[in-house]
Amino acid sequence: SADGHAAMSVKLMSQDGVEYEVAKDVISMSVTVKNMLEDVTEMAAIPMPNIRSDILQKVIDYAKWHHDHANDPEEAKQKWDQDFVKVEQGTLFEMILAANYLDIKPMLDLTCKTVADMIKGKSPEEIRKMFNIPNDFTPEEEEQVRKENEWCEDR
Repeated sequence: SADGHAAMSVKLMSQDGVEYEVAKDVISMSVTVKNMLEDVTEMAAIPMPNIRSDILQKVIDYAKWHHDHANDPEEAKQKWDQDFVKVEQGTLFEMILAANYLDIKPMLDLTCKTVADMIKGKSPEEIRKMFNIPNDFTPEEEEQVRKENEWCEDR
């Protein structure tokens, strides 16, 4: 029935007003959405006030692929995940924020690990350059931080 179909899917509204219809069992990967759906029976589109449509589309792609390929071998999932995070840095950070807001742990782990891999083995200067972070430490403060963190350096 038309009613039955409507109950099986949910609408999400991006920050910029684009509406997506997603199967409930797919988007239930998001703990945030899952909890919202438990609180209400009838709902228009769920607003995603801080997620742009291009990022929301990526989230839905992620949830859908992992839902449809749940029984695939781990290597296949890893391969897909690696391709999924081959995006511009700004997009990657937006994906982290979206995965965090929507509480999609596997996507959050994947995107955060991607950033961690990007900075692994790099000096603070290289990392600042990579992410356009200004250095607001005085040389003295920087030396102090370096001394305090010597224990965690791989030497």
